[in-house]
Amino acid sequence: MSRVGDSLNVDLAAAVNNFFNLPETMEKFMFPSSRAHDHHETRGISSIPVDILDTTNEYVFFMDVPGLSKSGIQVTVEDENTLVIRSNGKRKRQDGEDEGCKYLRLERRGPQNLLRKFRLPENANVSAITAKCENGVLTVVVGKHPPPPKSKTVEVAIA
Repeated sequence: MSRVGDSLNVDLAAAVNNFFNLPETMEKFMFPSSRAHDHHETRGISSIPVDILDTTNEYVFFMDVPGLSKSGIQVTVEDENTLVIRSNGKRKRQDGEDEGCKYLRLERRGPQNLLRKFRLPENANVSAITAKCENGVLTVVVGKHPPPPKSKTVEVAIA
């Protein structure tokens, strides 16, 4: 195949790959995460996948946080528009565990330290944030400011 053909195949493959990553690209565009800028801050800290739902009145963030209790999770806003979700929680001991026992296999290890940051859009109402943690799922709801009123055109009769 010619060099032009090779180049076309590479470009086509990149375009197809970008097409299938469009939802992720749009999420990064709407909610840019600060993770890329905070490598020193996130060393040894888990980055948990987050689902973000954009509704008419709010943004809803869903994170799986198995083994963490609501008291071990902190949700804050920094720099007026950065949503920060962090935990320094410890995994809860299972019923029947004894201090003197040791695990032979530990595969269900949930994240103990996590940190995620999201720059919120301009219409996010940071005073209207709620969070709940139920059944290992953290749900953070960020309200939206109402859209500005649309300008009204008034026809004026000139006499």
